Amino acid sequence: MINQMRAQLESIKGQPYAHAHSLPADFYRDPTWFEYESDALFSNQWVCVGRVEEVANPQDYFTTQICSEPVLVVRDDADELRAFSNVCRHRGTVLTEGAGSSPQHACPYHHWVYNSSGKLIAAPGMSDSENFDSDKIKLPEFQCTQWSGFIFVCLCSDPPDLKKQLVGLDQHIAGYHLDSMQLKYTADEEWPVNWKSLLENYMEGYHLTPLHLETLHKVNPSRLCEHLSPGDDYFGYKVGFATRVPDDTIGHPELSEEERNTCVMAAVPPGLGIGIGSDYSSYLCFQPLSPESVRIKIGLIFYGDTWSPNDIESAVELFNETMQEDKDVLLRVRDGLRSKFYQPGPLAPPAMEGTIWDFYQYLSRSLT
Repeated sequence: MINQMRAQLESIKGQPYAHAHSLPADFYRDPTWFEYESDALFSNQWVCVGRVEEVANPQDYFTTQICSEPVLVVRDDADELRAFSNVCRHRGTVLTEGAGSSPQHACPYHHWVYNSSGKLIAAPGMSDSENFDSDKIKLPEFQCTQWSGFIFVCLCSDPPDLKKQLVGLDQHIAGYHLDSMQLKYTADEEWPVNWKSLLENYMEGYHLTPLHLETLHKVNPSRLCEHLSPGDDYFGYKVGFATRVPDDTIGHPELSEEERNTCVMAAVPPGLGIGIGSDYSSYLCFQPLSPESVRIKIGLIFYGDTWSPNDIESAVELFNETMQEDKDVLLRVRDGLRSKFYQPGPLAPPAMEGTIWDFYQYLSRSLT
C-alpha cells in the first residue's frame, strides 16, 4: 500500500495547477500510511510547538508531543530556549505535564529530578548502586530554534537551517512583525479528523464565502483571495479585507497601506498554519494522533498595547465561531472520505485552491 501511494504522489510531482485534483481517501484514512507520513514528516522535519511568550523567563516550561514523542520545552537558567525528551531516564515514565515555571522537574514514579538544563540532580536511594553515575545521566536534547516568535523543534539530529528555508516567506510577511505580537489567547483541542484535512481547510480561501457567510465572508471574502508563489517549505495566499482596518489597530508602522488591509495565510508544513493580520494573527500547531484524530494548539497574537479586554474577546469569539463552522464541515469531509464511492475531483483555480496543490507538491517531495 505504501509503495502504491508513494507512486501516486510521484505521479503528480511538478504538475501544473491546471492538472490539480484532490487525493484518494487512503491518504486520509489508511493507518499504515499515517504511520509512514508521521515518521517521515513530523519526526524528521522542523515542527512548530508554540510561541516564545509561553517560555518568556528562565525556568518557564511547557510540554507537548510530536507524534508519539513527549517533549519538554524550557528556558534554562542561562535564558536559552531548549527542548528535551520528556521521559525519565530511569524506567520511561513521562516526566512532567502542563506548563509553568520551575527550576526542576521530578519524575512522579521514583522522584528522579532533573534541572532546566536536563541534567539529573537527584535520584533517591541510588547512591549504593554500582552502575549508577548521575553525571552521565541527562535528558536527550532535541534541536530547537525560533522563527517570527514561533518555537520549532526537530527530533532528527541534523536538520536544515529553518531560517534559510523560510527566507522567501519572510519577504511576504516581514512587515507584519509577528515576533512583536503578543499571545493573548491559547487553547488546546482534539478534533476527530485527519490532520491534512484540517491544514487544507485552514489554508484555502475557496470556502471563506460559502461556508463562513455570516462570519469570515464579512471580513475576508473569497473574491479577494490571491495565490502566493510557494517555496519548498512553505506556501500561502493572501486575502483583502472587505472594509479598511481601523487606524487604532493598524499594526506595525513599516506596513504599507495594502499590507495593513491584507491578511496573509501561510503554512510551514507539516505543523504550522498562520493567519497573519496587521492588527492580530491566529495560528494552529498540528499534532497528528491517528488517521482520524488531531490535536491542535490554537493561539491568537495581537500587535500593540491598545487592545481592550472586550476587543480581544470579540476577536476570540469570531475566531471560535469560524473554527466551529470549520469543524462541523470537516466532520462531514471525514464521513465522506469513508464512502466507497468517493473519487478525487478537480481543484479550483490557484487563487481559490492553489495552496492545496502546493501542499500536495510538498507531500510529493517529502514522501517519495
